[in-house]
This record gives sequence, structure tokens and C-alpha cells, in this order.
Amino acid sequence: MFLRLFKYLWPERYLPETEQDDPFNEDPPPRAPGKVGVLLVNLGTPDTPGKKDIRKYLGEFLSDPRVIEIPRYLWKPILHGLVLTMRPKKLEPRYAGVWLKDGSPLMVYSRRQAEGVQAALTAAGVEAVVELGMRYGNPSIPDAISRLRAQGCERILTVPLYPQYAASTSATVVDAVTRHAGRLRDQPEMRFIKRFHEDPIYLDPLAARIEAYWREHGKPQKLVMSFHGLPRYSIELGDPYYRDCMETARLLSQRLSLPREQIEVTFQSRFGTARWLEPYTEPTLKALAASGVTEVDVVCPGFVADCLETLEEISLECRDAFLGAGGKQFRYIPALNDDPAWIAGLATLTERHLQGWPTHSRT
Repeated sequence: MFLRLFKYLWPERYLPETEQDDPFNEDPPPRAPGKVGVLLVNLGTPDTPGKKDIRKYLGEFLSDPRVIEIPRYLWKPILHGLVLTMRPKKLEPRYAGVWLKDGSPLMVYSRRQAEGVQAALTAAGVEAVVELGMRYGNPSIPDAISRLRAQGCERILTVPLYPQYAASTSATVVDAVTRHAGRLRDQPEMRFIKRFHEDPIYLDPLAARIEAYWREHGKPQKLVMSFHGLPRYSIELGDPYYRDCMETARLLSQRLSLPREQIEVTFQSRFGTARWLEPYTEPTLKALAASGVTEVDVVCPGFVADCLETLEEISLECRDAFLGAGGKQFRYIPALNDDPAWIAGLATLTERHLQGWPTHSRT
């Protein structure tokens, strides 16, 4: 702070020592076009499955006003007095149960996706630098942007890894990127992908993954498509998320050639006491079992990488609920994760949105 003050008051002491460093040089050297950067962003994860790291992650996540749309003066005492005091202890064994050797599933698969997109773009002759950032936790979005800038990236395409758009997911990524850019003196050019919920690059690999699973294990009586939930008031205020989810469900059903009676579209992960998008996943599974349905498969089209919500909430908690209500067979079909067809599609989507930027060597 004091150094900046001295530079402002006595700038002659800090003039550049060489002509090339002089910003007022009348004949500056030619400026290279700069590299193109790709920032893939997913939700985030604690650094470890320990209570301390879970509390830190939840504190950042649940402090976002787009995630919890409750006045700060009401929510802050609840968050710090109840949620961050009690919830980390409950979540610790759940995170530990899904943790992989190299980290959380979300982190492991998101890294593989970033590495795969980098390899695919390079193989296609696209000169772009790919970095992974997490909206909450590490690697942070500012750190990822700093790495791109350090590698000479003058243009950055941000790709939120959420197929369906919601203010609490995709929009908050835009918030974080532009907030960081607002602190930069020399900002890069920026673009954002808003959604890809009806794009074949996402739907085709997802349908192929489900069909491959059925070829190996057989079809169930019902396929449940479980999306992450949102409070109903979010939709009433204009959020397009519900429509995006229903469009994904319709297009995926068409690709699978499934009649409407074999499909259930539900919403999971309800938080708090407000009314959320319905029908809820676990009660629906219990009702299906009670009605005589004995076999269900569940897929979560809103998640391109498995995480606590798919591997624990769906694969374990919802399974127990369905079997406990009389069901006989419950299967969770894994997310796209590091599926080669999905990574190739993600690279294609990325390259499509890079059009117009210099991404090939000039000869």
C-alpha cells in the first residue's frame, strides 16, 4: 500500500530503466496476439473429507447469495450458529465413504475432463490452454485465471460444467469470473458458455452410456431421471432451470426410445423447509416400490461428474429407501465422468465457442 503511494507521489523514482520497458515508447515492439485460455468450472469440493475442510467449503458455498436467497441478516446467524456447527460432523463419514485415492470423485473426474479436453484440442491443432477451476474451494477461479494469464492467455472462454442453466450454478460462475476480472488492470477478453442441456455433444454420450449399461445388465421397469432441486420461488422469479431439465429429459427419452410411462423425472437434494421442485426423488422411489415397481435405474443428467450427491445420496440413501419400501433391484448409472465420447464432445463444444479467436499458428 505504501509502495503504491510513493509510486503515485514520486513517479520519477520508479521510471522504467530500459526503453523496452517504457510504456510511453513511441516505437514499441510488435505485440503477439496472445494465447487462448479455456477455464472449465465445476461446483467444488472440500480439500479432504475432514470436518475442518468440510466446514470451510460449506461456509464459502452457503454464503453465496445466489445459492441461499435469504436476507443476509437472517441467514448468517443460522449458517454460523447451526449449519456450520452441525452439518460437517454429519457429512464427514459420507464424504469419507466416497473419497477416492486421488481426492474427491468430483475433483478426480473434473481433472480428467480438463486433461482430456486439453489433449483433444491439441490433437485437433487448436492452440489453447485448459485449466480447471472450482466455484467453491480449490483450485479457485482466481487461481485458475492467474495460471492462464501467466501462460500468456489474452482471451479466456469459461465453460461451466452444468448442462442446465441456473442462477445458483452457471450464473454464480460468471459472477466469480467477472468479479476477479474487475480487480485486474489488464483484463483478458472473455466469453461464457451458458448451457448445453439440449446439445447432442452431451445427450448422445449420455444416451450411449445408458444403453451400454442396459446391454450389459438389462433394462429396468422404470428409469428415474433425478436432477438437482431448486426452490420453486427461483423458477417463479424467472430462473429457466426447470424448463432446461424437462427439455433434457424429453430429448434423452427420445434417444432411448422409452415410452413416457417408463420414465420418472424427479428432483433431489432439498435443503431447508421451503417448497422445492417436485416430485422429490426419494419419496417418488418409495411410492414406486409401494405401487409394485420392483426394478428401477436412476441416472442424474445434471451431473457430468460423480460427486457426493450421486454416489451417496442417490446410490446409497435412495437405494436403501427404495429397497426398504419393497423394491427388489435398484441401480445407479454413473455420470459421464471421463467417458471418451463425452470428453470428445466437450472438446468440440469448446472449440465451437472459440471460433473467431486466433487458435492456430500463423504462417
